[in-house]
Amino acid sequence: MTIKLAIKIDIDTLKGYLEGLPRLMDALEEYDIKASIFFSMGPDNSGKAIRRIFKPGFLKKMLRTKAPSTYGLKTILYGTLLKAPMIVKSNPDLLREAIRRGHDCGVHAWDHVYWHDKLQTLTKEQIREEFRKSMELFEEVTGARATFCGAAGWQATRESLEVQDELGFEFCSDSRGYSPFLPMMDGETFRTPQIPSTLPTLDEFLGEKDNVNEYYMTLLKDGLNVHTIHTEMEGGVMLETFRDFLAKCRAKGVESITLREALKESKLYACEMALREIPGRAGVVATQL
Repeated sequence: MTIKLAIKIDIDTLKGYLEGLPRLMDALEEYDIKASIFFSMGPDNSGKAIRRIFKPGFLKKMLRTKAPSTYGLKTILYGTLLKAPMIVKSNPDLLREAIRRGHDCGVHAWDHVYWHDKLQTLTKEQIREEFRKSMELFEEVTGARATFCGAAGWQATRESLEVQDELGFEFCSDSRGYSPFLPMMDGETFRTPQIPSTLPTLDEFLGEKDNVNEYYMTLLKDGLNVHTIHTEMEGGVMLETFRDFLAKCRAKGVESITLREALKESKLYACEMALREIPGRAGVVATQL
């Protein structure tokens, strides 16, 4: 067996898009690595995430990850005291540049905070509308249709999976788990494959491990590993830590692939997916059981 690593990049904020994404693309280019990048296409309403303040673990996570310095004061106020800016429309060339460099690009959300916090209450028609806005802008900018998505905050419902099937995505990455699968929820099996994130994200244990990259090295297993990173974290204050991670992977002989390539190599089977709590993250996330 060979250790294979797919790097999934989530873009949640304007700062992450304008500043973090270019840094990460430069770092990946040094190691000839192509990533799968998921773009929040619409407004940056990050300030509205303050509504999660009473969720168990949210405040602790914000303090542990030093959120104000990681995200910046403007980001923390967007959508509340400051008007929510549009993310991709602020500089469409960055999305086009990611494609030009050979990265696989798909949609993350229209409004990241809205999807993360409200999905469980949305109707199928409201979910369709969120996808419509994202995909229309993606096609307007790139000239091509988005063929995959990854849900903000690993939030999924039966209705969101039904809409993904309607849209005919090649795959989605809405979940946490251990291997690609066909999701089952509420007694129904869906057609669109899920490629789950298999490794914890940096913000889930930052401040609790002495050496985060040594810890990551112990988690890499034979076969597919999916590592979700964020432009705001690994593309910002933790950039050098991420560069060190890439160097350690090269030294270990880890093979880099994209999620699309991982899907081609996978034998799919149906598996239940449900909302569960996971260590280091406030609230519940879609989890492969």
